Amino acid sequence: MMKHFHKLGLLAAATLAILCAESNANAQSHREHSHQMHHSPIVIGHRGAAGYRPEHTIEGYTLAIEMGADFIEPDLVLTKDGHMIARHEPMIGGTTDVASHPEFADRKTKRMVDGVEYNDWFATDFTLAEIKTLHAIQARADRDQQYNGLFAIPTLDEVIALAKRKSQVTGRTIGIYPEIKHSTYHATVKGANDKPLFGLNVFENKLLKKLHKEYGNSACAPVFIQSFEVSNLQYLSHKTDIKLVQLIDADDVNADGSISLVAPYKQPYDLVVIGDQRTFADLLSDEGLDFVKSYADAVGPWKPYLVKTVADGVDRDSDGVITINDRRVDGSTGVVELAHDKGLLVHTWTFRNDASGYGFADPKQEMTYYFDLGVDGLFTDFADTGVAARDASVNADNDSSSARFGHTRNKHDEHYHRHQN
Repeated sequence: MMKHFHKLGLLAAATLAILCAESNANAQSHREHSHQMHHSPIVIGHRGAAGYRPEHTIEGYTLAIEMGADFIEPDLVLTKDGHMIARHEPMIGGTTDVASHPEFADRKTKRMVDGVEYNDWFATDFTLAEIKTLHAIQARADRDQQYNGLFAIPTLDEVIALAKRKSQVTGRTIGIYPEIKHSTYHATVKGANDKPLFGLNVFENKLLKKLHKEYGNSACAPVFIQSFEVSNLQYLSHKTDIKLVQLIDADDVNADGSISLVAPYKQPYDLVVIGDQRTFADLLSDEGLDFVKSYADAVGPWKPYLVKTVADGVDRDSDGVITINDRRVDGSTGVVELAHDKGLLVHTWTFRNDASGYGFADPKQEMTYYFDLGVDGLFTDFADTGVAARDASVNADNDSSSARFGHTRNKHDEHYHRHQN
């Protein structure tokens, strides 16, 4: 297995070298010239190895890398003193042991995030020094709880240092895939003086300053920046050549396979704020993908957008219980093909061995199906299963794969007539 990991690492390094050489030979921005690269699709360690360790911990990221993940994903939020830490949400009550710290009992408060009120502890009310007194816990009750309270909350600096160190040790490039969490919340959250604690695009500027320092301002960097909002990605598209990913959310899947869109999963929240009625699904239309291409390099749709499954009441796994695993798989919705036709990468999420297998009881089979469909990468809580699925795919190590590493967007293409995430 390690020999295979090394092979994939060399392939990725060769792809990066070719892309960088061509980029450096061209004086114009990489976004002004589309170039299709062929490569084996990537496996992204979702929040680290969240199926095995508490999410967003150095230990979890390390395990994902050791299992063969090509990228690790730090979701980012800001502390009160402006440090970027890896947490899935500004609310930290469900992923840390903060509730067991009596000194922070009075920090529990109510705040609005994306139009929803939460009564919780918020990272934006803690300094980094205070965050460092907390430890991570397993967020899902049905997963292994034995590591609760053992692992610290990492900063982005620490995640980058790990990726670089492991790249040297393994001989393969380990990328990072940071998500800017709740950009509108961070831009508007108020401090003790009732004034914005950070302000517009402070978060984005902090992230770019760090990434440019560590990786350079280059499409060749082993980095993707992702967001469910739109305006922050548009802002970034004029500030960086690092690859940008527009995430596409939803609420649920209807019995007939159509997508359910209910707030707060109906629209990017920055569009809600300005009164734009377009939904996440609109971004995957022909016109919507043209719009996304004007500022991003990839789309990251929730997997039911890509494969239609139908709840038809058939017990396909013969276990006597009808679940989402039993849904009929009707095949591609056409989104992958349309996005690729427009030169956009497609990275989809989230694949779990223990949940959310729409139409599949076997998680490896499910992930292999999506790799065979042509996705350029997927997020999984179980990186080892993801790597095994990629190995089993017709697109693994296949130079004729439709997967693309380096679509480049045209920053001067003013298709800003659609504002959707």
